[in-house]
Amino acid sequence: MEAFVKKEVINSVGIITFFHPKGNSLPSNLLNELEISIKELSSSDEAKVLLLRSEGERAFCAGASFEELVSLENFEEAKKFFSGFGKVINAIRNSSKFVLCRVQGKVVGGGVGLVAACDYVFATRSASARLSELSIGIGPFVISLAVERKIGKAAFSQMSIDTEWYDAQWCYEKGLYNRIFESIEAMDKFIDTFLETLTSRNIKAQMELKRLLWEGTENWDLLLEKKAEISAKLVLDETTQNTIRNLI
Repeated sequence: MEAFVKKEVINSVGIITFFHPKGNSLPSNLLNELEISIKELSSSDEAKVLLLRSEGERAFCAGASFEELVSLENFEEAKKFFSGFGKVINAIRNSSKFVLCRVQGKVVGGGVGLVAACDYVFATRSASARLSELSIGIGPFVISLAVERKIGKAAFSQMSIDTEWYDAQWCYEKGLYNRIFESIEAMDKFIDTFLETLTSRNIKAQMELKRLLWEGTENWDLLLEKKAEISAKLVLDETTQNTIRNLI
C-alpha cells in the first residue's frame, strides 16, 4: 500500500485515517494532508466530532520520516518540515470540535505530540510510547507544548531525557491516554458507543467546552515556530545526520 490520508464523515463523525508503509511515519506531504483534513472537517456542518486514526495494528505513528530528515539540505527546508508537526497540532487546537484519537499500537516522537494534542484518547495495552528525539541528536521541541500540557513537566522531562519505552498503563496514569483496552476489538466497540453518545449532545456546548479547555494557548503560533527553528538547526548537525542515516 502507498501512503495516504483519507477523510470521511460517518454518522456525524469526521474520520481522518493516515497510513505510511514504514510504521505510519509522517513525511511532509502527509503532515500537510493531515492539517488540511482536520481544518476541512472542523468547518464541515456534517461532522460534530473528529476521530484521528491510522491503519494497521502494530504502530499508530512512528513519528518523523527519517528518509526526509536526511534529505534536508538547509535551514529553511528543515524548519518547514518540523513546522508541519506544529501545524497539525495547531489544527487540532484551533478546531471548534473535539478531536478524539484511536491509538492501536506503538507511538513514537512526533506521533506522541499528535496524540497529546487530541482532546480525548483511546488506546490498547500494546500502545507503548517513546520520545526518541534526544537519542538521534535533536529533541521533542515542537511537540513539547502539547505533550507537557497533557502529562506535565515532570513526566515530559522523564520521557525526553531517558528516551525509553513507556507502556500504556504509564501513559494512562500520566494522562496521555484517557482509556485503555485489552484489544483493538474492545476499543473499537467502546469508541462506537462513545461517539454515538457524544454526537447526540449539544454541539454548541461542546464548542464552548473545547474553547475553555484550550484557554491559555493563544501564543502557540509563535512558540511552535520558534521551536521548529531549534529542531531545524539541530537536525542539520553532521553528527545528527550520521546517526539518522545509520538507523535507516
